[in-house]
Amino acid sequence: VEFKVDKASIEPGEVALEVHDLHAKDYRNVEVLRGLDLTVRKGEIVGIAGIDGNGQTELVEILTGLKKATHGAITMNGHDAYNKTPRQLFDMGISSIPADRHKHGLVLDFSVEDNLILQNADEKPYSNHGALNFKAIDEHARELIEKYDIRPRGCEHEPAGDLSGGNQQKVIIAREVTNDKDLLIAVNPTRGLDVGAIEYVHKYIVDQRNKHKAVLLVSFELDEVMSLSDRIDVIFEGKIVGSVRGSEADEKQLGLMMAGGSAYEE
Repeated sequence: VEFKVDKASIEPGEVALEVHDLHAKDYRNVEVLRGLDLTVRKGEIVGIAGIDGNGQTELVEILTGLKKATHGAITMNGHDAYNKTPRQLFDMGISSIPADRHKHGLVLDFSVEDNLILQNADEKPYSNHGALNFKAIDEHARELIEKYDIRPRGCEHEPAGDLSGGNQQKVIIAREVTNDKDLLIAVNPTRGLDVGAIEYVHKYIVDQRNKHKAVLLVSFELDEVMSLSDRIDVIFEGKIVGSVRGSEADEKQLGLMMAGGSAYEE
């Protein structure tokens, strides 16, 4: 299925995320990031295209605080974001749609309304001096369920695990977009979703970009990367080996680069 995505014509703004000479090892102690450089500006979607196993997972884990790099520099809005905790990175302006919504995106036994405030439960208006404000939490959930068309309606007290995959993804998107951070990292955001849910997710990713947020899209669906991205960076063996404009991207060219070939080989 091919999707046409309408994107406003906007010039990318200042740099939100900058990664320089990033190195990291995997669980086998093998180096999987080997001097990766990456820049994402506000008002653009940068897609990472690559065959699984070339360092994408480790890059995302580092940018969301789940893994430590061994060398390099990361800045977010000009501030040092190297090897920070998930909470520090969230406070610095990074939100994410994780690859595994069950493992990293939701607490399945928690209610939908609790999942919608996971990062904010200790803040006003949801909490006051350690006491939860259930009325505010409930109103917040009802508002987002309506706005983001989370079904079934009135599901705010149901466990998130009872929702369909598409509606679970809507809960994550509602939470992360509402957090209003400067950078959204979206990792395989439509994996396992039906056509209607895919279109929905794509719309909200592009909406973020149109609101001059920075978006880093990491997806193994090349069609998705080509459809959404303003710029596509190709990752191979832990480095960015080439970059092309989304509007000029060619599947054959990208495939060649993903396999380690030059963009200009015939």
